[in-house]
Amino acid sequence: MGLLDFLARKRRRRVIEKTPLSDRHWREACDALPFLDGLLPAELARLRELVVLFLDAKEMAGAGGLALTDEIRLSIALQACLPILNLGIEYYDGWVGIIVYPGEFVAPRELHDEDGVVHEYDEAITGEAWSQGPVILSWEDAAQSAERSDEGYNVVIHEFAHKLDMLNGEPDGMPPLHADMDRNAWHDALAAAYRDFCRRADSGEDTTIDPYAAEAPGEFFAVMSEAFFEIPDVVLAEYPELYAQLRQFYRQDPAARLAP
Repeated sequence: MGLLDFLARKRRRRVIEKTPLSDRHWREACDALPFLDGLLPAELARLRELVVLFLDAKEMAGAGGLALTDEIRLSIALQACLPILNLGIEYYDGWVGIIVYPGEFVAPRELHDEDGVVHEYDEAITGEAWSQGPVILSWEDAAQSAERSDEGYNVVIHEFAHKLDMLNGEPDGMPPLHADMDRNAWHDALAAAYRDFCRRADSGEDTTIDPYAAEAPGEFFAVMSEAFFEIPDVVLAEYPELYAQLRQFYRQDPAARLAP
């Protein structure tokens, strides 16, 4: 371990030891998110440490009149840290801000048509992640994670999956893979699943997984990450090769821990 790594770990341990997080608030936040069921005590303890580090490192601000409470901050941090449970807080290095609106917010968009004409318009969205910039969230939608967990809907996991995807460039469904992973195997599994899902969505099939996944490969990865953590049995049944790749990337097996 180099000196910088040693100092970083020492600082993180100091933050964990000196930052209070009440047992009651922690239990209430965890109990509100059913997709955390099945985590072992050691995993919950590690998740709690990640949440403390996350809240220390990130600047969360309310917008649009939202009063940002400790409960909101804790819920968002908990959901954001689940994907990095076995990866580490450093996967979220390089940016600081999280902006939380009460509900949907408006983002400016540009559309280039076939003649090269640029059309500007506003779009109401529930979340957005900027490369090297903030994550922007709708609290109304983030708070629905428990109510809609059986749908695989989680705007927090979605946007933070984009952040992971952006670690090596534009969000294209190809995040930086671990040294023991095969890039071709990832590409083949993702591409095959994406083609099939687009076919199903285009045919009008009522899919359990959010049809927004057909928008682009980057959105497919983000939506599949939501589903991987909330309805892993569906991902495993429909796209087992992709599930295997997500399991290797996130170093978690939600289907096993959430099994009845």
